[in-house]
Amino acid sequence: MRGASREAAAAGREALTSALAVADAASLADELFAVASAVDANPTLRRGIADPSRDAAAKQGIVDRVLAGKVSSAALDVVKALVGQRWSQDRDLTDTVETLAVEAVVAGAERSGEVDRVEDELFRFERAVAGDPELRDVLTNRYGDPAQRAAVVDRLLQHKARPETVRLARQAVLEPRGRKFGRTIEEYLAVAARRREQITAVVTAATPLDQADEDRLARALSGIYGKPVLLQVVVDPSVIGGLRVRVGDEVIDGTVARKLEGARRHLAG
Repeated sequence: MRGASREAAAAGREALTSALAVADAASLADELFAVASAVDANPTLRRGIADPSRDAAAKQGIVDRVLAGKVSSAALDVVKALVGQRWSQDRDLTDTVETLAVEAVVAGAERSGEVDRVEDELFRFERAVAGDPELRDVLTNRYGDPAQRAAVVDRLLQHKARPETVRLARQAVLEPRGRKFGRTIEEYLAVAARRREQITAVVTAATPLDQADEDRLARALSGIYGKPVLLQVVVDPSVIGGLRVRVGDEVIDGTVARKLEGARRHLAG
């Protein structure tokens, strides 16, 4: 997001914090997800409430007319706070509504002390889908029956994962907003990490790491990046040995497979 939208998003987070003090986090998240979907589906409305040339009060009046009586006062206050800001692009507004909905889900997990579990479950589910072409096709077929896709998520996760995990997985499947499933989950996890002011590192290893190894690696990465680091470990025997660490777009590849490939290219040259 460009400058104006970043400032607008920050104001929205303040409104969300106020709303979470009085509202049920899960219900607030559902309402904000619904608002993002409804505004996405109506480009005229989206442009109208994000128009930087229009008075803030006028845009908030539109929201009142459209949403009053359909969402809670807490959700309405968050959306009105957002539309009262200046946005660089109208898409930034709906992106931010979705982001705040994800934050509300994460806040619910924080209240129950289960946010680490939710992040891990969501990551594992994305990995499972990525590794199963048939399942991936079922869940990402935009021409398929949405109810069927939701039922598949429920069957795989219901009673096995936290409600917050199920909620976000269903959202990623039903409302990807033009993104691939894996990318959507990555963005949700990034929202959770930012909210908790930590960094997520995806670590690929040939065999599972024991807790002592994970703790040492997390401390080392925390020292490099200056923030707490959450490790998400992927076991992939093809790397042979060593570790590959991805933090955002940065990759540190110390795997044996990488070194062998480098040696092969050197000999071929």
